[in-house]
Amino acid sequence: QVQLVESGGGLVQAGGSLRLSCAASGSIFSINGMRWYRQAPGKQRELVAAITSGGSTTYADSVKGRFTISRPNVTMVYLQMNSLKPEDTAVYYCYAYYWVGQARSDWGQGTQVTVSS
Repeated sequence: QVQLVESGGGLVQAGGSLRLSCAASGSIFSINGMRWYRQAPGKQRELVAAITSGGSTTYADSVKGRFTISRPNVTMVYLQMNSLKPEDTAVYYCYAYYWVGQARSDWGQGTQVTVSS
């Protein structure tokens, strides 16, 4: 099992920046990839950014050029968010998928990001 703890959320004005952190523990060497999702009130959870164990990254069209996902070591993944917009307001969740004899995945508890106009 993998435990994920997010931090770094908060209130920021439009145009500002935040960096979200996700600390992983447990079966960290089994992790194949990590992702950031977000869920705004009344909306479905959506994929924001993803990074594989090989370092390949993908982004939602809505955040391309503004957000950067990075994973400098096996225990941490970051989401650098620049040029924030009010529509980026959501709870952001860290997600990891891994193999421990079978495919598994886990979620963090989420961190709130609020962007004021």
